[in-house]
Amino acid sequence: MFLPKYPDHPTPPPAHTPTSAGPATPTRRPALPAVSVSTGAVLAVLTGGVVLTALLAAVAVSAVSVAIAAVVLRSLLREHNRR
Repeated sequence: MFLPKYPDHPTPPPAHTPTSAGPATPTRRPALPAVSVSTGAVLAVLTGGVVLTALLAAVAVSAVSVAIAAVVLRSLLREHNRR
């Protein structure tokens, strides 16, 4: 049922005839300009990454502390309303 069906007489691959494209001299590509990365640029990128990571961690800690404070206040207000 799921077996593949093969042709009875497979066709042979087409014969390839190479064509001459002219002389076989290598073409030279223009040289790319050299890119130099200074130490200051690397230091600036690393410093920026550290600062952004620290800010993200500070925001996450602040969000967790606000959530905990909200839960505590809600439970205190619920206790106060039950009296």
